[in-house]
Amino acid sequence: MIAGLNYAEIGELIGLMIVVGATAGFFAGLFGVGGGAIVVPFLYECFGLAGVPVEVRIPLCVGTSLAIIIPTAIRSYLAHRPTGTIDNAILRGWAIPIIVGVIAGTLIARFAPEALFKIVFVIVAWAAAIRLLFGRDSWRLGDDIPKGIMMQLYGVTMGVLSTLMGIGGGLFCNLVMTLYGRSIHQSIATSTGLAVLIAIPGALGYIYAGWPVAARFPDVTALQFPFALGYISLIGAALITPTSLLTAPLGVKLAHALTKRQLEVGFGIYLFLTGVRFFVALV
Repeated sequence: MIAGLNYAEIGELIGLMIVVGATAGFFAGLFGVGGGAIVVPFLYECFGLAGVPVEVRIPLCVGTSLAIIIPTAIRSYLAHRPTGTIDNAILRGWAIPIIVGVIAGTLIARFAPEALFKIVFVIVAWAAAIRLLFGRDSWRLGDDIPKGIMMQLYGVTMGVLSTLMGIGGGLFCNLVMTLYGRSIHQSIATSTGLAVLIAIPGALGYIYAGWPVAARFPDVTALQFPFALGYISLIGAALITPTSLLTAPLGVKLAHALTKRQLEVGFGIYLFLTGVRFFVALV
């Protein structure tokens, strides 16, 4: 018996994390989202069962999610690349601004209250869901993605918000690219490359942000703060990553088999439901 949990409960936690990994990998390939919008809510429940203090639970979920996204995003990017739908020019244009945003996001995470993470998650998820479920092709910000300072601002914003939500940036990339007339298939494929740019520095940043946290909770056992490296749970990453890698290519295949509208509706419902979970946690 560890940390007040019996062996059956520990087994349930392990099984749940494996299921979360398989689901996250599938959605990473299907929607180009890195799986974070699935991983964070489920890890929140898992860590709650394990007794992780509520003050650090959500940043621990976010940091762990970013670590998990790294191999999943790379696998999804490599699966999408042969389809020819990735816009490498956009990846190059957003690379530096996104990394700047990620650094800023991890600095915010070091000092932000837990509620901020939930508020960001709810607002962004619901805004994107409304666009996907009710938007029309006539909803455009322009005929093509802008260059110069505007493109850089988009990149920085995506980096900050993705880092606070523990997602790979696919949600924002899909939203911006479709509002500028790009297809949902192209935006999904391109977002897998952005996820790599966000997840690697983001995970390193959450190690830094969470480094002094364990000292504030000396009575918490290793399972309750699951062998954490800063704000990254090594147990969570080790259990979720392998199954997410196996299922990511399945999501990619389905993405290219569905129509534009089917992808939009599926992605919109998915984002609305994840927003509901954290809204409930706030009230």
